[in-house]
Amino acid sequence: MEKDFVWGVATAAIQIEGGLYEGGKGESIWDVLAHTPGKIKNGENADVSCDHYHHFKEDVKLMGELGVDAYRFSIAWPRIFTNGFGKPNEEGLQFYSDLVDELLKYNITPYVTLFHWDLPLEVFRKGGWLNNDIVEWFANYTRVVAEKLGDRVKNFITFNEPQCIIGGMDGWGHAPAVKYSTKDKLLAIHNILKSHGRAVQVLRETVKDVKVGYAPCANPFFPKDDSPEQLELARKAYFSLHLMSNFYNVILYSDPVFFGDYPKEYYEMFKDDVPNITKEDLELISQPLDFYGQNIYWGGSVSECDNEAGFKEDPLYPGYPKNTINHPIMPHVIYWGARFLYERYKTPIIITENGTSCMDWVHLDGKVHDPQRIDYIKRYTDELLRAKNEGVDVRGYFVWSFIDNFEWDNGYDPRLGLVYVDYRTQERIPKDSFYFYRDLIKDYKKKNSDDKAQV
Repeated sequence: MEKDFVWGVATAAIQIEGGLYEGGKGESIWDVLAHTPGKIKNGENADVSCDHYHHFKEDVKLMGELGVDAYRFSIAWPRIFTNGFGKPNEEGLQFYSDLVDELLKYNITPYVTLFHWDLPLEVFRKGGWLNNDIVEWFANYTRVVAEKLGDRVKNFITFNEPQCIIGGMDGWGHAPAVKYSTKDKLLAIHNILKSHGRAVQVLRETVKDVKVGYAPCANPFFPKDDSPEQLELARKAYFSLHLMSNFYNVILYSDPVFFGDYPKEYYEMFKDDVPNITKEDLELISQPLDFYGQNIYWGGSVSECDNEAGFKEDPLYPGYPKNTINHPIMPHVIYWGARFLYERYKTPIIITENGTSCMDWVHLDGKVHDPQRIDYIKRYTDELLRAKNEGVDVRGYFVWSFIDNFEWDNGYDPRLGLVYVDYRTQERIPKDSFYFYRDLIKDYKKKNSDDKAQV
C-alpha cells in the first residue's frame, strides 16, 4: 500500500449490482432468500437494486469527484461461475475488468473482496461450507479472478465478515436462513478458514506484488475509565468466546489465521463438536497477510461478575444515541478496536467498513442533507486517526457505503450511502456527507503534505 493512508468507499456486489440474470450470472443463496416470502422487509429483492451493472461508469465518475484513493468492491462468485464451478463466464469476468479499467482511469485503486456472502446456489446444494471440496472450488474461483484482474488489481481481501456467514446458519436473517447444528457450524468455519488460506496461496502464486488481507468483524469492548483494571477487562472481553454469541467474536476467526491454531477455550468449549483439524490445515489457514481488515460500527463495555467468563456486558443507558437500524453510535470503539487488534495481531489495520444509516430524503432544494452522517464520519475518523497518531499501524478507512443499497434482510429502507439513489429512476444524488468526505480527504492530504514538507 503505497500511500500513507488510504481513504476509500466500499460496497458489495449483491447489494448494488442488479443484473440478476444478465451476462450469464447464476443465482446465489441471497437471490433465493430475497424471493422467499417473509424473509426480506417489504418483500423487496436485489434483482435491480442500484443497477450498478449498467451504471458503473456513472458511479465511478462520482467516486472520482469524491476524490477517494480506493474503492473496495466484491466479486459475485456466481457472476464468474454461473453454477459456482465448471467453465468461467467470460461476460462476468469482463464486467469486473471494465470496472477496474474505469477506476484506474480516475486513479482509484481497486480493493477486491472475493467473498461477500453471495454463495452460488449450486455450491450450496452440494453442501456449501460443509463440503470439504469447497476449499478447491473457492481456490479455482480465486485463480480465475486473479488471472483476469491481477495485472491491474494488487489489493485483495479474501472474506468479508465470516461471522455473518455463520450467522446465516441460525435459521433467520442472513442467507441461507437455515438452522444448523453447532457441529456443522464449526465445520463451516474450518472450511471457510481453509478456503481463505488457499485463496491467499493462489493470489501469491498468480499476482505479482499482491497485497492480501482479510476482513472479519466483531464489536470491540472499551474500558469505562483509564484504570489498568478496566483496560485489561475490556481487552479480555474483546478476545473471548463467551460474550454475545460463541460464533460472533474476533478470536475464533482470527487466532487461527495469525497464530496458527484455534484458541485454547475453543477446544474446551466445543469438545466433541470440534471438526477434524490437522497440522496441515492449520499451516494452510495461517498464511501470512499484508493487512488485517476490520468492519467496526459499535461495541460495548463490560463489568465483572461471577460467571464462567468473569464479566458481563453492560446495558446501554436509556436514550443512548442510535441510528435508523438501531445501531448504537459510539465513535471511541474504532479507536479501541484498532488499538487492541494491532496489539494482539501486530498486522497493519485497515477499517474496511464504517458508516451509518440516516433518515435521508430529497429536500425541497433538490439536495439530500444528512448532518448526522457528517457528524458520525467526523467523530469516527477522529478516533481512528488518534489511534494512528499514537502508533497503531492504521493504513486506511473505507466508508460504508458509497451508495444507498439493498441492506440485506432490511431491504431498501436503511440508507447508508454517501450517494442517494432514487430506486424508481436510478437517479444518483450526492448527499451533503459526500462533499464533507471529499473535503475531509483533501484537508488530510494537505496537512500530511505540509507536515512532511516541514520535516
